[in-house]
Amino acid sequence: METIKLTIDNKSVEVVKGTTILSAAHKLGISIPTLCHLKMHDLNIHNKPGSCRICIVEIEGRRNLAPACVTECAEGMIVQTSSVRVINARRTVLELILSDHPADCLTCAKSGNCELQNLAVRLGIRELHYNGEKSNYQLEVSASIVRDMNKCIMCRRCETMCNEFQTVGALYAIERGFPAVVSTAFNQTLKESPCTFCGQCVAVCPVGALTEVDFTPKVIRALADKKKTVVVQVAPAVRVALGEEFGMEPGTIVTGKLTTALKNLGFDYVFDTDWSADLTIMEEGTELIGRITKYLNGDKDVKLPLLTSCCPAWVNFFEYNFPELKEIPSTAKSPQQMFGAIAKSYFADKINVKREDMIVVSVMPCLAKKYECARDEFKVNDNPDVDYSITTRELAHLIKLVNIDFNSLEETPFDSPLGESTGAAVIFGTTGGVIEAACRTAYELITKKKLERIDFTELRGIKGIRSATIDFDGLKLNIGIAHGLSNARTLLEQIKNGVCEFHAIEVMACPGGCINGGGQPLHHGNTDIVEARWDAIYEADRNMPIRKSHENPSIQKIYKEFLGAPCGHKSHELLHTHYFDKKLVVEVDLD
Repeated sequence: METIKLTIDNKSVEVVKGTTILSAAHKLGISIPTLCHLKMHDLNIHNKPGSCRICIVEIEGRRNLAPACVTECAEGMIVQTSSVRVINARRTVLELILSDHPADCLTCAKSGNCELQNLAVRLGIRELHYNGEKSNYQLEVSASIVRDMNKCIMCRRCETMCNEFQTVGALYAIERGFPAVVSTAFNQTLKESPCTFCGQCVAVCPVGALTEVDFTPKVIRALADKKKTVVVQVAPAVRVALGEEFGMEPGTIVTGKLTTALKNLGFDYVFDTDWSADLTIMEEGTELIGRITKYLNGDKDVKLPLLTSCCPAWVNFFEYNFPELKEIPSTAKSPQQMFGAIAKSYFADKINVKREDMIVVSVMPCLAKKYECARDEFKVNDNPDVDYSITTRELAHLIKLVNIDFNSLEETPFDSPLGESTGAAVIFGTTGGVIEAACRTAYELITKKKLERIDFTELRGIKGIRSATIDFDGLKLNIGIAHGLSNARTLLEQIKNGVCEFHAIEVMACPGGCINGGGQPLHHGNTDIVEARWDAIYEADRNMPIRKSHENPSIQKIYKEFLGAPCGHKSHELLHTHYFDKKLVVEVDLD
């Protein structure tokens, strides 16, 4: 591999030919500021380069300053990243960006975590020398995402994530010159667009142009209402990421502290979404076994492969892009929605609380969960199964708001009966986890033999599309796994074209799965953080006394007392759903 040598800030470095100055400087530990650059490392996703011009550097022998993010290194090149000329130019570029940016930092949802704000501090911007016209776009508030294009700085990170990685096609750069902005086609709302509400655009937005809908004020009002019984559930991926918001190392497992914090916040009952993940395995696993059995008995019309249905962004994706395949995914609700349905029926009856007097809150790593709990099919007489879904970031804000010293909290367990769970449930938080959990249970239900090898390591990994053949004592099932919606699209195209040989496929919308959801603590492209969360998920699984969903005593009890058999009449009524054709036809007036 051909390499070249150059000098950056009087330091010599050798890099592979084709490396940019920005990457070479990073190798030396030299920080070059940028607002538009986005590199997803192992995922090989690069942003529209050179948009912001903040990363300009001075190259000896060149008349003009050069953007470091797109300028390739050359043999013998001498670069200065922080000369007086460079700093002066960066300050000018930043002032021009700020001249068309709202000055509402005090009330902005991104305040304190805004890259534009941080850069203004770094460059010592105290006054603006440029005044002119201001952008004036209408604020959009959807079920999950707030879009304020007055704050858009045209970095186009969101466009990259939406189109190149997720292949959703909801956001594009439109117009030229001053009116240029990233928006939807024909100025559609996000709900009208192909948007899946995965929140990856929010996760990479450097400013407050894209933020999540904040439900913490409504949660606070619910907690203050003594007439309401407020129940909270916590998703598996939250426990391996929340600690980052309190200065802990990425991947620190904070399950016990998290439970204590929620109890201190005033929730009446603190439960674990892992419990309903185990419930999901019972329903989804039984559904898979049923379809496989029919197929082996000669029913060639059976819908295979079975597609997992736990991820609402993925559900939104296939409803919009592949509605003709909507009979293939499992009809099992997500763990969030299963929990809400059980909490407001089985558990509400147990504690003698009316459905309308119970508030169910979920803490999720995901923005699409906000949209999911607002869907009409998850309501009874307009009362939702899950009232409010808040993100990991929102929970951290709540904990800080009431002055809880999170690091010093004692550990307490989840409440019963909707708090007991297994290791199979906790691995729902990462790519490959759902289908591995299903295999642990399906193996024993199909073969009637004890599963000795609990870890299906062949289903694990970070590759975007993975496959494995699992031997169920002679019955070999082909398993597919995809994370990131572009990879899901590839598999769906294969199914559509009749060339897919999988019996079951797990799909998660976010790269890496829920551990990298759009509502998790921001990591700014540092995949080491995501990998630390991944490791922690499997550590939590190994530490669980029970690691198969069907062995959860609490799950066994609810089937005996309330639900009957998995995929039976009662469970179908409460725990299963149906899908819709969301394909939109946009009519354009050509006159």
